[in-house]
Amino acid sequence: MKTGDGIKSSLNGLLVIDKPAQRTSHDVVQWVRRRLGVRRVGHTGTLDPLATGVLVLCVGQATRLAEYLSASRKAYLTEIVFGVETDTLDITGKVVRECDAGYLTAEALKPILKRFCGLIQQVPPMVSAKRHQGRRLYDLAREGLVVERPPQTVQIERLELLDFRAGDHPVAKLEVVCSSGTYIRSLAADLGAALGVGGTMQSLRRTWVGTDEQHAFTLAQAVTLDVLEQRIVEGRLHEVLLPPLVAMAGRPQVVLSEPQVPRIRHGQAIPLSDLGRMPPVSPNELCALLDADGNFIGVGRIEESRLQPVKVMH
Repeated sequence: MKTGDGIKSSLNGLLVIDKPAQRTSHDVVQWVRRRLGVRRVGHTGTLDPLATGVLVLCVGQATRLAEYLSASRKAYLTEIVFGVETDTLDITGKVVRECDAGYLTAEALKPILKRFCGLIQQVPPMVSAKRHQGRRLYDLAREGLVVERPPQTVQIERLELLDFRAGDHPVAKLEVVCSSGTYIRSLAADLGAALGVGGTMQSLRRTWVGTDEQHAFTLAQAVTLDVLEQRIVEGRLHEVLLPPLVAMAGRPQVVLSEPQVPRIRHGQAIPLSDLGRMPPVSPNELCALLDADGNFIGVGRIEESRLQPVKVMH
C-alpha cells in the first residue's frame, strides 16, 4: 500500500479529526478523500465553518455505520455574546440589532440556563442543512429568503456556566451536552431573547461525541489535518485510523460460531437458542456481531426469538 499520494486500498475505519475553523465539514471530507485516495469518506455530523473540534469521519465500509454515530450525544464549549443579534445567529453574520446589556450578571443568567435544560422546542436556523421543499435552508438564506421552519424537540442534558465576562456586551462561556440535532447558535439566540437583550454565538468547540462520556470520541483522540498529513506521508496512518468496531462502542457484543458467520453474511437470522451465552440485549436493540477471533462482522438486532443481521461488513 502506498503511503504518499498514491491510492490506499482496503481502508476501513474511523478518523477523529480536530476540525479547524473556517473550513466546512465537507471541505474536510474532500481533503481526506484526496489524501487517502478513497472515494467513500463521510462525516457523522456537520460542524459550522466557525466551529472547531471533534469531527468523526467514516472511511471505506465504515461509512455504512455513520448513522449509528450521527445519532450520538454531543458536547460543546461555546461563548455567547449578549446584546448583539445577527442574521446568521453567530458572530460571522450581519448585525441586525444591538443594545447595551451591561447590566446583565452571571447570577441573572443562571436561572435562565435552568429553563433551557431538558426537552425543549427549537427552531432550526436558516443557515442550517435542513431541507425545505427539497432545498437546503442555507441555500435559501444565501438568496435572502426566510421560510417557516417547524420547531423540533431536542434535549439539553447539561447547560453549565463556566465563565462570565462583564461589559456592554457581556460574554458567557458555557458547557453544553445535548442530543443530536441541537443547534447551539439557536440556543444562543433563544437565551438572548429570554434575557431581553438578544444573543449570538461567538465561538463553538465540540469536545466529544458518543452514546455517553464513557463511550465517546474526544478531543484527546482527535488529530489535526497537519498531523494526519504527517501520518500519511510517514506510512503511519494505522496509528490514527480506528477499526470499524469502535463505531459500536457501548453496545452489546454477540460472538458468532464459525458456521454462523456465513449465515449472517448471507442475511440469515440465527435463533437465539443457537447462540449460547448472550450479553443482556433488549428487544430491537442493536448489537455488534463478532466472529470467534474478535473480528467485526456487522450489526444485528434481536427480533422476537432470533438475531437478525442489519448491516454486514464484507
